[in-house]
Amino acid sequence: MKFRYSLQAMTVALSLSAAPFGVVYAQASDAPASDAPVSGTKLSPADQQFVQDASQSDATEIAASKVALKNSSDPHVKKFAQQMITDHTKLSRSMAALVSKKGFTSTPSADSALVGKLQTLKGKEFDQAYVEQVGVEAHQRAVDLFQQESTSGTDAQLKAAAQHALPTIKHHLAMAQQLAGAMKGSP
Repeated sequence: MKFRYSLQAMTVALSLSAAPFGVVYAQASDAPASDAPVSGTKLSPADQQFVQDASQSDATEIAASKVALKNSSDPHVKKFAQQMITDHTKLSRSMAALVSKKGFTSTPSADSALVGKLQTLKGKEFDQAYVEQVGVEAHQRAVDLFQQESTSGTDAQLKAAAQHALPTIKHHLAMAQQLAGAMKGSP
């Protein structure tokens, strides 16, 4: 089961940047898909943990943002949520294509406690919780996670993907911080 989560996070981590895909695809194996990894694709325990954490982060972002489209009363929050869904979905699909060439399959799982909590909120209460917890706090943790992997990762492709993903994650964080600041300034 831990292997399954590691594959999910690898899907997310490598998909967060389209830039390295040309290089990564050129290195991908043409072996048939299976539950076993293709030779040479094993990850260290630290890289596996990164992959697991990144996968959950991405899945949570998408799930929470879908809730935001239903429960938010603020057009700016809805616009932010749609951007998160668009970006993370596109990146996840690209990664799924990459990892399938390596014989991996994945089914990301969101933080059900956070998403469940958000589902119970509406209007301004929802907007504040979503922007703070998903927009700002989750993206700050993601920036820290990806910075750590980009400097300490042992898998070259995963490390490169983390480095390439950082600007996107930092941009999402900046957008969320700006939105949070605007919300605090409104009555």
